[in-house]
Amino acid sequence: MIVLDTHIWIWWVQDEKKLTDSQIQALTANETNGLGISAITCSEVAKLVEHQRLALSCPIAEWFRKAMEYPGIRLLELTAEIAIESTQLPNFQWRDPADQIIVATARIHQCPLVTSDDKLLRYSDVHSIA
Repeated sequence: MIVLDTHIWIWWVQDEKKLTDSQIQALTANETNGLGISAITCSEVAKLVEHQRLALSCPIAEWFRKAMEYPGIRLLELTAEIAIESTQLPNFQWRDPADQIIVATARIHQCPLVTSDDKLLRYSDVHSIA
């Protein structure tokens, strides 16, 4: 399984051309093993739409229904273990609770994180796929 950063999931579902070849390969290769979506990612998408920072291809409820039906998508709940891990990430220098939870989710599940976020790609305490 791999864990998808919020923008990666959006790009995958909306068929945007922003994904790199290695990200596309990781996504297609892990459809059978699982494409993990942190519960916080759903909240991030909803907030982006609420604040009109993201336009979806259909109404949000329909988008979520379709997005959750993509091959391999697995919603990963926010557990107490992940919440605690998110506050104890070694050398995590910025205060973005969603990023902290997504990184903690990847670490707890011992999975690579697929992201294009430069900060997360430079963070050495999680394996990332750019």
